[in-house]
Amino acid sequence: MLFRAELRKILPYRTVWIILLLFALLLTGFVAMSGGTVINGKPIGNSLYAFPELWSRLGYVASYFNLLLGILLIILITDEFQFRTFRQQVIDGLSRAELVQAKLGVAGALVVYATLVVLAVGLFFGLTRGPQPAPGAITADLSAVALYALQALGYLSLAALLAFLVRKSGAAIISFLVYMWIAEPLLRSQLPDELDRYFPAKLLGSLTPTPGQELLTTVTGPTGALTPAQAVPFALAYIALFWGLSYLLLRNRDL
Repeated sequence: MLFRAELRKILPYRTVWIILLLFALLLTGFVAMSGGTVINGKPIGNSLYAFPELWSRLGYVASYFNLLLGILLIILITDEFQFRTFRQQVIDGLSRAELVQAKLGVAGALVVYATLVVLAVGLFFGLTRGPQPAPGAITADLSAVALYALQALGYLSLAALLAFLVRKSGAAIISFLVYMWIAEPLLRSQLPDELDRYFPAKLLGSLTPTPGQELLTTVTGPTGALTPAQAVPFALAYIALFWGLSYLLLRNRDL
């Protein structure tokens, strides 16, 4: 019932469809153009779309577009403050915990959408431009897509926390981008690898590592980041923490 009410608010909202369409188009366009990438004078060509490595490459590329989904969730949450619909829903009988649960459901729906887009893009380019897949190759590394989905939920959870904290869409979006691109990287640069690998943005980024990281490590040395398997329990803990803090903020503030 909560999620159905959210859908009634979201589906007629043009901004939602624009951002969702932008996510799919940007990801598809980037993957389409990547085949022409030249390294050391040699084009990568269709080998870029070979299964099963395609899934980890696609998860890494799609991770950059998670910011779009985070911005969308910030808009959806801060609109509730701006138009005082949170207050009206409480007057109508919903608890503040249910309000947070409804937004968690929206975040989950965005993750499902993004994951389906990644799967569709991967299957399209892998089957039409990649070499003939070996038996079982298509499904051999689908865990990379699951890790991408977990990462997307982590980014959305952080975006939701900032939206509940700041309550103004513009300020919350700027806070989200500044934290991801400037604040945390600057803070991490002052700390040893043993500590900075546990910061939220870097830890969530560890779920979709740079393709060919093993080769890079042999040249440049260890990155200091956790492996995807090591990062999973910490990512789940961060997601629970972000939504718990979101509930505490909503519970203790005037709507």
